[in-house]
Amino acid sequence: MKRLGFRSRLFLILALFALVPSILLTIGWGSATSWVLPRLSGSAAWDSAAATGERALKVARHAPRSAAGDSILNAHERELASSVKYARQLEYLVRRVVPMLVIAGLLLLALLSLVASRVAGHLSRQLSRPLDELVGWTQRLRRGDPLPAHATAKGAPEFGVLRAGMQEMAVALESGRRIAIEAERLEAFRESARQVAHELKNPLTPIRFAVERLKRGVPVELADAVDVLSVESARLEAMARSFAQFGKLPEGPPSDIDVEDLMRSAARTTVPPHISFVIDTDRDLPLLYGLHDALSRAFGNVLLNAVEACGAQGTITVLVALLPEAELLVSVTDSGPGIAVDRLKQIWTPYVTDKTGGTGLGLAIVKQTVVAHGGRVEARSAPGKGAEIRLIFPVRRPDTVETA
Repeated sequence: MKRLGFRSRLFLILALFALVPSILLTIGWGSATSWVLPRLSGSAAWDSAAATGERALKVARHAPRSAAGDSILNAHERELASSVKYARQLEYLVRRVVPMLVIAGLLLLALLSLVASRVAGHLSRQLSRPLDELVGWTQRLRRGDPLPAHATAKGAPEFGVLRAGMQEMAVALESGRRIAIEAERLEAFRESARQVAHELKNPLTPIRFAVERLKRGVPVELADAVDVLSVESARLEAMARSFAQFGKLPEGPPSDIDVEDLMRSAARTTVPPHISFVIDTDRDLPLLYGLHDALSRAFGNVLLNAVEACGAQGTITVLVALLPEAELLVSVTDSGPGIAVDRLKQIWTPYVTDKTGGTGLGLAIVKQTVVAHGGRVEARSAPGKGAEIRLIFPVRRPDTVETA
């Protein structure tokens, strides 16, 4: 036997709650009316009283009497006849009123049944439709599908609150799912970077030693070949260091850092003389609590990207400011050709690069470092108008900085 749906069960429950008391009251009222009203008329009692009174009057009239006695007997006879007439009239009315009351009760019961069915149907729709919708939403959440922006079944205001809560929960779940996927993906990237760094370092160490020995006694005709070996082995060593840096989280003891001084220090070792460098900072900037060496490498990587974007000449502008949200902004803007809009989100992805011989790890290391400090990264650009890299850190002193 097919089980009734929630709406049908709810309709039956609500209808029974309304109809059963009405039916019982109608039956009780009809029975009481049929039993009580005939007894209230007293027709049987008055008939008996009329019969005994008539016999008493006959006896009294045959006995010796006076004029006063006749008057009293006549008055009693009139009252007795009047009472009997009223009793019979009441009995006549009772015989006709009781069926009318029963019919009125049945009509009222029918009206109550109609109203109860309407009310039960309305309430069942108001409860079942939003509940069915919310059940469908839970299935969407289970599958990871987005929830509808607008409800199809309104229902009571409490359902609106429940929908809003489920939509917030869906956003939080999707955000957590994305964060978990990103964390797994980055961990896979870091593991592959650690393996590549390990595989590169093992042969590079003896190669570098051998090249240095060759330089000391190399024949003239082999000098160019040895120089090529030296340059390429140095490039591989730098690449191995990049893989090693990305393969592990920032490490070291955290401390309070003056961001302006750290940025100027990174610029002295990264920005060449032919590139104009401008730094603008707000007054009374708070110190940043973090890892000095890791932040220095991150700032250096951002400045190095800006230098390469500027090419032979250009300008790099650095802004260090306190945002209204109690966050510290480090913005690096170059005057280069800019970044295509469709590549803005990809520049933070490991191994994605347009540079010949590049590893695509520079900005990935920057993002890893900023995120480890509880911050976030942003990139803005318009083709032909340069690019802006924004590093945003929380001003509050974190309990811990994520380290290796």
